This record gives sequence, structure tokens and C-alpha cells, in this order.
Amino acid sequence: MDQEAIEHTRTSEIAEAEEQAIFVASNWQLVWWRFRKHRAAVISAFVLAFFYLLAGFCELIAPYDPDAKFLKYKMAPPTRIHLRDADGNWCRPFVYRILKTEDERTLRPIYTEEKSTRYPIRLLVSGDHKYRLWGLFPSRLKLFGLGVPQKEQGIFLFGTDHMGRDVFSRLCYGARLSLSIGLVGVAISMILGILLGGLSGYYGGAVDNLIQRLIEFIRSIPSIPLWMGLSAALPPGWPIVRVYFSITLILSLIGWTGLARVVRGRFLSLREEDFITAARLAGASELRIIFRHMLPSFLSHIIASMTLSIPGMILGETALSFLGLGLRPPAISWGVLLQDAQNLRAVVVAPWMMVAPATCVVIAVLAFNFVGDGLRDAADPYAR
Repeated sequence: MDQEAIEHTRTSEIAEAEEQAIFVASNWQLVWWRFRKHRAAVISAFVLAFFYLLAGFCELIAPYDPDAKFLKYKMAPPTRIHLRDADGNWCRPFVYRILKTEDERTLRPIYTEEKSTRYPIRLLVSGDHKYRLWGLFPSRLKLFGLGVPQKEQGIFLFGTDHMGRDVFSRLCYGARLSLSIGLVGVAISMILGILLGGLSGYYGGAVDNLIQRLIEFIRSIPSIPLWMGLSAALPPGWPIVRVYFSITLILSLIGWTGLARVVRGRFLSLREEDFITAARLAGASELRIIFRHMLPSFLSHIIASMTLSIPGMILGETALSFLGLGLRPPAISWGVLLQDAQNLRAVVVAPWMMVAPATCVVIAVLAFNFVGDGLRDAADPYAR
């Protein structure tokens, strides 16, 4: 009985200590404690971290140059990685030599393994092509590879396309454009949404009416036809960087309206609060009231809204590039890779050309949605 009383007392002390910690914790601590209880959101955050790591170091992680062509291995299936030799003994990961033959009737390429020749997979090998990491640091180092010339043998984790290019390497490079366009687009949308939504909710009157009518006009236009029309108007001779920023701007100019509505509603509810009145009486300027007192009070809601908006940006770029109205070759994005794989021959002979980029898009979008849901739930840390 005494032991039970001691355990009950200890449990009560722990609960009381947790309540005290909640009372003195900052808003960001409360958000973090609630977010980490959302398991799907935490796992998705690690998935997104992996994707952005892949995008940031694509030159190092991709085993080959995205435009390098393996003429002997066109539409080759994913390379099988072995951990046991022909006798069943465990050994370091390796691949067998790949031989190519053709079907006599259909002329379809057939790839078989020659088990007399093995190529061990090595870490931190020197590649055949020199690159510049982030455009600054020249290097030949690759995270993994076979350590043999490309003309002799290659390792294709997701197979090759109809031109003999490694699909995994192109996915790594495509992640940089597809994932960054979501961040840049949402950043522009955030600036427009906070600025116009804040002006609408803080001042009201004619300013509010003007901005709300503009939002209603933009939201009344179907998004996809508007994206397609604006994208089709871009000159076909523009360089990749200019097309990239133009597509980002097109997606941003349409995507800011939802955030502006959220910010306006919050400003309408906060502008008459006591702490805002106290700030006015203390002589604070309107900019200080907006950026020092009003915005921080619901910044977590803005971050959650932004996170939920990124998948729409990624899907918008993917859809436009798939239809041939967004980024175009030689640019590499997941949408461009899907466009390359939409011909019938690729679907029938090399389905991995479409499955790999489509899977990356689906996983990234789902991960952003889970993280957004977790942030949205954690944005109100006092909810039970």
C-alpha cells in the first residue's frame, strides 16, 4: 500500500511539473510539443528533409550526369543489387555485368546478367564528368558508383529512359526545380497574402472592399485554364532561368488569395483587442503594431497555411510541364520527366520512366499535407 501511495505521489508530482512547464513555455515550445505527438507529421518531416537533401546535393548524390547517355542500355530495367554471390555467401553489395540482346520477333531489348563478372558498389568514387556543386565548387566526387568507366557498366537504380539516360540521376536533378518552385512560389504568395490581407483587415472600409473584390475576381477564374493561358504566352525562346521564375510568378499570383483571406480574418478579430489598443495609446506606429504585435500572435497559423499551399505549387508546375506549357527540356523537373514518359512505348516497354517521377510527386505532396495537418493542429497548442 505504501508503495502504491509513493507511486501515486510521484505521478502527481510529474503531472504537476508538466503543467507548470506548460504555463511558462513559449508559444513555439507549445507548438513543437504538440507537433511531435503527430507521428505521421514527424515521419513526413523526415521524408521532406530527405527530399530537400537530395535536391540540395543532387550533383553529389546522382551517380551520373543527367544528360549522360548509355547507348548500350536504352530502356534498361532497374539494376538488381545483390548481397549474396552465386554460392549463397554474404558479401558487400554488387551488381553483375549486364548483357543486351534483342528479341528476334519484336526487336525488344532484353537485358540479362552475366554472373561471371561482378562490380562491387563503392562509396565516394570519382565520376567520369566534372561538375560544380551549387555552381561554386568543382569536383568529380560521387556518393556511390561502380568505380568503372560508364562505357563499361552502369548502375541504374530506376532504370534508363529511351535515350539511355539514368532515371535516378535525372530524378535527383529534377527534385531541385520541382521542390524549390514550391518554396519560392509560396514565399511570394506569403508576401502578397500578408501585405494585402493585412491592409484589408487592418484598415477596412474602401481598402477592404477593393482588395476583397480583387480576391473574388481572381478566385472566380478556373486556376488550371488561367495557368495554361499565362504559361502558353511565355516566349518559347526564353532561357531556363527566366521560364522558371515566370512559372513561379504565375503560380504565386494566383495562390496568394487563400492566405490573404486568413490574414484578413485574423486582423479583423485582433485590431480591437486590448493589447492593440494599449500599443496605440503607447504611441506605437501602425507598422510596429502590425509586425510586432499582430503578426506574431498567429504566425504559426501562417506557417501551417504556407505548408499546405506548397503541394499545390508543386502539382501546378508538374501539370504545366506535363502538358508542355511549363518547364521544357533541357530543363529537368519531375513534370518534364513525366512528359518524357507519356509516349506509349515508354509506358509499355519502360514503365519505370513514369512510375518513378510520379511516385516522387505523390510522396512529396502527401508528406507536405501531413506536415501541414500537424502544424495546423499544433498551431492551437491549448486545444484539448
